[in-house]
Amino acid sequence: MLAEIRIDNLGAISSACAQFHAGLTVLTGETGAGKTMVVTSLHLLSGARADAGRVRVGAARAIVEGRFHVDESAPQVDREVARLLESCGAERDEDGSIIAVRTVGGDGRSRAHLGGRSVPAGVLSEFTDPLLTVHGQNDQLRLLRPDQQRGALDRFADKTIAPLLARYRKHRGEWTEARAELIERTSRARELVQEADQLTFALEEIDRIAPTPGEDADIVNEVRRLGDLDSLHTAAEGAQAALVGLDDGGVDGGTGALDLLGEARARIESSDDPALSGLGPRLGEAMAVVADVSGELSGYLSGLPSDPGALDNLLTRQAELKTLTRKYAADIDGVLEWAESARERLARIDTSADALAALTARVEESAKLTAEAAVKLSSARSKAASKLAKAVSDELAGLAMGRAALDVSVRVREAGPNDSAPLTVDGREVHAGGSGIDEVEFRLAAHSGAQALPISKSASGGELSRVMLALEVVLAGSDRGATMVFDEVDAGVGGRAAVEIGRRLARLARTHQVIVVTHLPQVAAFADTHLVVDKTDDVRSGVDSGVRTLTEDERVVELARMLAGLDDTETGRAHAEELLAIAGQERSTAPA
Repeated sequence: MLAEIRIDNLGAISSACAQFHAGLTVLTGETGAGKTMVVTSLHLLSGARADAGRVRVGAARAIVEGRFHVDESAPQVDREVARLLESCGAERDEDGSIIAVRTVGGDGRSRAHLGGRSVPAGVLSEFTDPLLTVHGQNDQLRLLRPDQQRGALDRFADKTIAPLLARYRKHRGEWTEARAELIERTSRARELVQEADQLTFALEEIDRIAPTPGEDADIVNEVRRLGDLDSLHTAAEGAQAALVGLDDGGVDGGTGALDLLGEARARIESSDDPALSGLGPRLGEAMAVVADVSGELSGYLSGLPSDPGALDNLLTRQAELKTLTRKYAADIDGVLEWAESARERLARIDTSADALAALTARVEESAKLTAEAAVKLSSARSKAASKLAKAVSDELAGLAMGRAALDVSVRVREAGPNDSAPLTVDGREVHAGGSGIDEVEFRLAAHSGAQALPISKSASGGELSRVMLALEVVLAGSDRGATMVFDEVDAGVGGRAAVEIGRRLARLARTHQVIVVTHLPQVAAFADTHLVVDKTDDVRSGVDSGVRTLTEDERVVELARMLAGLDDTETGRAHAEELLAIAGQERSTAPA
């Protein structure tokens, strides 16, 4: 839910802050006061394209900041938001809320921040997608798109359609993958045979040399060691001679460190002075260390290569390994990885008759399963379509469209001549898209007996807004907890129809946070919270607007103003009080 929004230098608003609560919030104000800027700010927080023309004249940038709370009754949404925050390093505030910020410069450049981290605008869109739905004055045009209409139908029957759609997509993915592989093998048979020959030759070469992991690095170290063999041998022998007293011939030729330590120990231990004789054990320890080192030097000398051809053998092996690293990878570990990938690729491009037959059978089986899943999905959509049409038509009856009826058409989309993946279903080729084989179209009959036409041709702007509102009311149970924003959804209506719009918005607000920009007092009267955008006109600074929350007494004055400017008359205020009383009574007695 949207808890708070702050706007700086956006359109007519120099600085404004508004707090939002659960239920229905209405936003009113005189024409030109800047009500639509609140909706624009929410568009910006939703990742919409930034428009430098919206930056207040004379300001360097416009800033919009929103604070969101995730509804605890929507654990799946909370998990999605948590995953997104973690992926971009964003953090929640101390109270668990999440702050989103969008900045738009006068040069058109924009920046986005989420949870204290700079993020692309697209991340804001992903963040607000499950939390916020904005129906601006032009957003109802989205309802004209076939994919949006299909999506609305799927939302309506989500429990039935979602598992069927998931199953269809699974089988379709397997089918398209196998089909693409079969097409590649058959259309590029000659190229694939050549590729297979090249891979086979390369793998035979690698297997013949048979490198081991890290062998090239080990050989480099060993070659360096053998190159220094003489100096290493001299150093080790000299050290051992100094320790044990050997001459250049390797025989006992004098006194070494071990002998000298033994003599020193004997002299000390023969003394009667406790202080002096106490040093004997320490000399014993020194003799043990010298003896250990001498033994290790003997082992080291015996381990040094004595074969004069060992270096040549290593250099020959190194040359063989370099043949592989020049062709396949930068080092032997990379060569081994390349070989593993090559074996997998070679297994996939088997062009033998048996392999093609097996792959063909796989394609046919997966196509059959995809077709079966598509038929079940299409059948479920057809059943849900009639229920959705009736529910929306019932809602339209109370929105000044009493004789209008919505028809939801579900039909199979035939495959075109250049269809990339035609699927045979019941003997005919159809287009198997990512969401099924169906085309969903909303048709509106303006009155009883009228022909149902696509809503793009039969609905005016005001009617389209009401169709959207009716649809949202019907779908309200499928996505509890989201924030819905309507900008002048009541355009073009009045009287009793306006009261019905207010009633339906109030009903929608039982399961959602609803924010409405309206000119109609009949709608505003149903609000749980009433915000007003005030406009001041200064000669030097120009028009400036702010947002404030109205008290009950102030609501009466504002509703009276909306009643044809009757705020300064007793009649207008009495009418406003009557509207509030009626709306309050209907809210308290209406079924949940």
